[in-house]
Amino acid sequence: MQKLILIRGLPGSGKSTQAQSLGLTHYEADMYFVDAQGQYRFCADQLPNAHRWCQTEVERSLAAGESVVVANTFVQRWEIKPYAKLAKRYGVSLEVRECSGQFNNIHGVSDETIQNMKKRWQTWPNDRPSLK
Repeated sequence: MQKLILIRGLPGSGKSTQAQSLGLTHYEADMYFVDAQGQYRFCADQLPNAHRWCQTEVERSLAAGESVVVANTFVQRWEIKPYAKLAKRYGVSLEVRECSGQFNNIHGVSDETIQNMKKRWQTWPNDRPSLK
């Protein structure tokens, strides 16, 4: 059965590692910032484009019949909504997982930024988000 799995968590919580272990088509907004030489070059001004790219790639894969895993922070519930709509549109099950490990933060996100994300963190309810 085709599915869409969202893995959420703070930077360094193990999202990417878990996503890679599932053997599904895998996307992250961070992938947008990897250049042709494989170097990660984050640019905050491009973050909205990175998330649009991620959603577009997920939709393309779902339309092709693939199961997909997305590993993004998803700090607030509204950030999950576009993916929940895609799951509904393509008739696939949606699963939201939360990572809470503390591993190396490979993208160099500052402690201050992580603390601010923690303050804004919203728990995920057991039921699906409203799609209105």
